[in-house]
Amino acid sequence: MKYMLTYDLMESMRNTNQWLGATARAYASYPIMSWGANPTIDWLKAWGEVTERTFSRMVVKPDWGIPSVSMEDGKDHDVKVEMVLERDFGDLIHFKVVGRQPMARRVLLVAPMSGHYATLLRKTVMSLLPDCDVFITDWHNARDIPVSAGKFDVEDYTLYLVDFMKKLGSDIHVVAVCQPVPLALAATAYLAEEDPTAQPRSLTLIGGPVDPEANHTEVTDFGRSVTMGQLEETMIQRVGFKYAGVGRMVYPGLLQLASFISMNGETHANAFRDQIIRTAKGEAADHDKHNTFYDEYLAVMDMTAEFYLSTVQRIFKDRDIARNAFVVDGRPVDISKITTVAVKIVEGEKDDISAPGQCLAALGLLTGLPESKKAAHLEPGAGHYGIFAGGKWRRNIRPLVLDFIDANSDVPKPARRKSGKVVALK
Repeated sequence: MKYMLTYDLMESMRNTNQWLGATARAYASYPIMSWGANPTIDWLKAWGEVTERTFSRMVVKPDWGIPSVSMEDGKDHDVKVEMVLERDFGDLIHFKVVGRQPMARRVLLVAPMSGHYATLLRKTVMSLLPDCDVFITDWHNARDIPVSAGKFDVEDYTLYLVDFMKKLGSDIHVVAVCQPVPLALAATAYLAEEDPTAQPRSLTLIGGPVDPEANHTEVTDFGRSVTMGQLEETMIQRVGFKYAGVGRMVYPGLLQLASFISMNGETHANAFRDQIIRTAKGEAADHDKHNTFYDEYLAVMDMTAEFYLSTVQRIFKDRDIARNAFVVDGRPVDISKITTVAVKIVEGEKDDISAPGQCLAALGLLTGLPESKKAAHLEPGAGHYGIFAGGKWRRNIRPLVLDFIDANSDVPKPARRKSGKVVALK
């Protein structure tokens, strides 16, 4: 599998399916096709539209598309995406609300590098912007990074987080979602020894695999059942000539997408069938619920081979974080050294990616942290996506996170906006 030919073959298959969809749509759109009533043509056009859009989205990085924010002055303020720190494998960006005074709450969202772009957290960003100054880690697609930029594994990821936290200062509150949860914990412990004054005020860990063995899922079962040699031979490919990262060894986003879809294959198949039916009936829209979700879900990025393999080896197989045996750049990282950073755990009752207990294991590692600075929340009925986006996040989890941030800040509690009104916090 570790050949450019394999990578280019996957891209050719994707491109061919996109072309087939475009061809079917164009053919069915010819005026001559409307001379007689023929439902087959309507179905062909609908299939073409859905198929073309589906396969075209797989190679496009979604825009942030953050709408304006309504503030207490009664005006809508535009949101600009600003570069704070630019690096080869990922940037630190800031969502600046134009014309707004500095906010007391400053939040760093640590986005996952697990096949999707950081825009997967767009709704999380939108929900926090009215009440917080929001920063996020914006990871790059490995296929676009030249080989000359070097490697990027879990240790490099951790050091990136260390640099981002240093850049933002000690009044930052870190919220890590999914895959980076154990590495955000490690980065904070790294700072606890290297530069204690640069540690964040609080650390909110949402649905991440601190200890994958705490509660098994299909993801953890897969990690245990295959050898590293099998993974390297079957999952790793070399970027083809079409991209700037030509020759770089990667875990392709298309393979990761196939894995995602296979976990709930019937659900996805039904969703696309229903969308074709709606399109044929003229009931679909460009930004309807299906397109809004799948435009993001299908947009995937490649990970560097070393990041993917080291994640499986050190987080899932060896359980370096769970055993408090993680090493970064030759330096052991002792999580018990975290003594001042408040830590909150958020898990979903029905999370099938990082099941309840996997993230909660972090509290057991924080032996140097007072119990008063530890907190945990299990959201009833919530799946993996629901604990950082959607109704359960907005109604139940987000208020708890903001309260936790306020409880561990040295500044007075600011007003919180709700439904266009300002609510004073006591």
